Amino acid sequence: QVQLMESGGGLVQPGGSLRLSCAASGIIFSDNAMSWFRQAPGKQRELVAHITSGGTTTYADVVKGRFTISRDNARRTMYLQMNSLKPEDTAVYYCNVVVMRPYWGRGAQVTVSS
Repeated sequence: QVQLMESGGGLVQPGGSLRLSCAASGIIFSDNAMSWFRQAPGKQRELVAHITSGGTTTYADVVKGRFTISRDNARRTMYLQMNSLKPEDTAVYYCNVVVMRPYWGRGAQVTVSS
């Protein structure tokens, strides 16, 4: 059974930083590409960042240069370091893996507000 669990969300002021974590179980973590998505109120879920099994990364243009995706295969955990946060980054952030079908975590709320 594939399970993904996000942690590390919270409230931060504009310009601040947060690090999200996604712990995975039920998969051979090191063999799988992983992604972070986010969904803001009233908007569609969007891809934020993606990391391949080999560590190659891609980012949405709106977060490029501010967010960093990484993975620790020994800990079976993926991370999203978010710096220079803006109010428009406010959303629920979801961890995603595709193993025959998409799997999602429950999400972590990130609120950027003064």
